[in-house]
Amino acid sequence: MASVEDSISHTSKAKTSKAEELALTLTQAISLGDVEEANQCAGQLAKLQVSVTVSVHKDTYPKDEIRMKVGVEDAQSQSTVPISMAVYSHMTIAQLKEKVNSDYGFHPSLQTWVIGKRLAKDPDTLGSHGVKRDGDTAFLYIRTAKKAQLTKELQQQEEERKLLGEIYTAVNGTLKARGTATLTPKKEMLVFAPDPAVAPKLPKPAPPPLKPKPKVGWECTRCTFLNKPTRPGCEICASDRPAGYQIPAQYQPDKEEEERLHSEEMAMLLYQETMELQKVQNFQSLLDTDLLSLVPNSEELDCPVCFSTIEPGEGVTLRECLHNVCRECLKGTIINSVDPEVACPYADHEYTCDGKLQDREIKSLLSQQEYQRFLDLRLNIAENRSENSYHCKTADCQGWCIFEDEVNEFLCPLCNKHNCLLCKAIHEGMNCKEYQDDLRIRSENDIAARQTTEMLKTLVENGEAMHCPRCKIIVQKKDGCDWICCVMCKTEICWVTRGPRWGPNGHGDTSGGCGCRFNVARCHPNCQNCH
Repeated sequence: MASVEDSISHTSKAKTSKAEELALTLTQAISLGDVEEANQCAGQLAKLQVSVTVSVHKDTYPKDEIRMKVGVEDAQSQSTVPISMAVYSHMTIAQLKEKVNSDYGFHPSLQTWVIGKRLAKDPDTLGSHGVKRDGDTAFLYIRTAKKAQLTKELQQQEEERKLLGEIYTAVNGTLKARGTATLTPKKEMLVFAPDPAVAPKLPKPAPPPLKPKPKVGWECTRCTFLNKPTRPGCEICASDRPAGYQIPAQYQPDKEEEERLHSEEMAMLLYQETMELQKVQNFQSLLDTDLLSLVPNSEELDCPVCFSTIEPGEGVTLRECLHNVCRECLKGTIINSVDPEVACPYADHEYTCDGKLQDREIKSLLSQQEYQRFLDLRLNIAENRSENSYHCKTADCQGWCIFEDEVNEFLCPLCNKHNCLLCKAIHEGMNCKEYQDDLRIRSENDIAARQTTEMLKTLVENGEAMHCPRCKIIVQKKDGCDWICCVMCKTEICWVTRGPRWGPNGHGDTSGGCGCRFNVARCHPNCQNCH
């Protein structure tokens, strides 16, 4: 039985020795680029059916230090804490965990790394996960000690084993350095490798203090990342640069920073040029729009009056209120308007627009005849609504005016006829008395004269006119206070008392007249200051 076991052990050792020799040869062939030799070694290893680990030597990776952005989170935190770490592409995840353990005190068994949406394993290198340049990101989740089944005793034993392993490596390296490279230790010369289970508990030596590196740049107040002096915001968390920070005068940006600054400068110039061009285009667009009588709608929409769909360019955007209405509904609103100013037809349950259409918008929507009818309607409405309006008495003349109290004549600008506002007639070549006398004579045979005479008589009976107390012509009070003056004899009259304002001797004679304000009191309770 012993001989069979010895035979199996001898075969296994020979197989392992052969595998090691082939692995070494494979490594050399790959390094030298010998494809044929590498294929032969790989084939023989496959026939031996042994487990082989193939890894890229760290010298193959770039030797530059990389600033990796790391988001750290644990089971109790509600947000991710951003930090920055100095790493190398050839570092394995196991080495990265040891670095975090050394720098921050988180045991490797508590660390779970996720890089590029993949769960990173201890043998993996950072380069294999795409971490090859500054700014590449990774995520670190810190598990609880209970979740990782880590106790203080296990952690202390692991630290002691690690310490003894370092001592062993140091002693073994010293022995090798003193001997020759080909010296093989004898069986009786055993290297001290204590059993971790019974190893004495030795205190972990404190690492020597590191010399602080001179800081070049500004440190972010949020994530503590050291940014280059010229950066306006943090490269990691985008926080603003401290307000009081001054860029050192002797600072010289590196090539990468110069490219970034140049890129920012060019982007700012391009932005300014774009904004200036946009301003010019907007101004030109406004000028072009102002030249249009009607502003067409630029987008498809529904008419707020008939609810039909309006294609771009088929509707109208009103200048004053910017509401969009189809042309037919807007035209109907103008034609049916009973107001001199046409209001926007937009209305809903909560709001009715009070914006007005401009004249050029109205004129563009109507034909020439429709527009003339609209102007006539607007004129009639404005005339009827004006309190002191007067229409020219010339037949078919559209002239009219709004008069003041002191004005007794209206020269029509359309027919150039003089209208008497007191007689409400045109009597050129005659004064008011002559006209009224002629009117009474003509009223016997002239129907028009008789109608005018009856109209004046009705005005006197209704109190809207009166006979002058001196010359007896019919006079009217158009507006204002109760003081009027006869246009013929210039007698000042009190409209309320229907008598002269002064005595027989004229203005200032207080011996007669209405006596308004002679003794402070008014001449009549209804008098509106005839004094």
